Amino acid sequence: MDIRLTSLSDPALAGFDTVIDTRSPSEFAEDHLPGAINLPVLSDEERAQVGTIYKQVSPFDARKLGGALVAANAARHIAGPLAGFGGGWRPLVYCWRGGQRSGAFATILGQIGWRVGRIEGGYKAWRSLVVARVTADVAVPVVVLDGNTGSAKTEILQRLAARGHQVLDLEGLANHRGSLFGALPGGQPSQKLFESRLAMALEALDPSRPLLVEAESSRIGEVNLPRGIWQAIIAAPRLRLAVPVEARAAYTARSYGDACADPTRVAHIIESLRPLHPAERIADWLRLVEARDWTGLSLGLMRDHYDPRYDKHRARHDDGRSRVVALQRLDDLDAATARVEAALAGLNR
Repeated sequence: MDIRLTSLSDPALAGFDTVIDTRSPSEFAEDHLPGAINLPVLSDEERAQVGTIYKQVSPFDARKLGGALVAANAARHIAGPLAGFGGGWRPLVYCWRGGQRSGAFATILGQIGWRVGRIEGGYKAWRSLVVARVTADVAVPVVVLDGNTGSAKTEILQRLAARGHQVLDLEGLANHRGSLFGALPGGQPSQKLFESRLAMALEALDPSRPLLVEAESSRIGEVNLPRGIWQAIIAAPRLRLAVPVEARAAYTARSYGDACADPTRVAHIIESLRPLHPAERIADWLRLVEARDWTGLSLGLMRDHYDPRYDKHRARHDDGRSRVVALQRLDDLDAATARVEAALAGLNR
């Protein structure tokens, strides 16, 4: 049974127990349907081998080899990961375009007696829905939480989410804190996987409630914000956290403990800033790294690197509607969050 997806939350998806991506591991790693498992009917090496034979020998020989490989791999999956499923199990399978790979696997599973579904158009159809979602206008009233580096925007947003506010955590979806030192364990998703995560988050929003997002540039680490959310961020009213640089530096030194644990990496990042700063300033920052003076380093980077860039970016996009929330300290984030929440209530009136 083929199903045609009409939305990212198509009710038809709920009728299946397991979503199976039959593409190669590298295709799956780049992007896949949420919750899907990867049971490749051709490995990356086998897929390349079949493609070479198709081009250099003949399509018939390629299909013959491909059929043998698919059958062997399907047998391993059935005897392995699928061995424990009973007759009532309902799998949904897909490949790149809903063609030979998923079709062959679905046929084998169907012959066993399982009621198999297959996504019409495969991953390509899913990807079209994702692209449509992330490039469309965001149909939710957006409020941006702004503030210079070290203003605790991410943590305050997390606390607001815990208090019931509708929040979109873009840095969480990108698995990156959005700064030079913002890399997180596990690395970032591919651009396509990031867009799939973002599309699903947008799909789940309540259009009747304001959406809070953190002020971002158009790029978080190595992934780019799609047009829809980026335009919404630019156009949205802002709450700007005004925090003294000393408080921001102390907060950053505390919250970036994982980065500080690798001084060699920190020094390497400082070295990468040489084209942007005088040699004396770079040398000063490297001395602070050597001394493990993380608060001093944070203070210097904020004053001479981050703050000027934030101010320049803000000058381009601030339309005068920003409301400033002054926070003198960041050692009591519950109190800071309450201040932001009160400002939000005034902004939404």
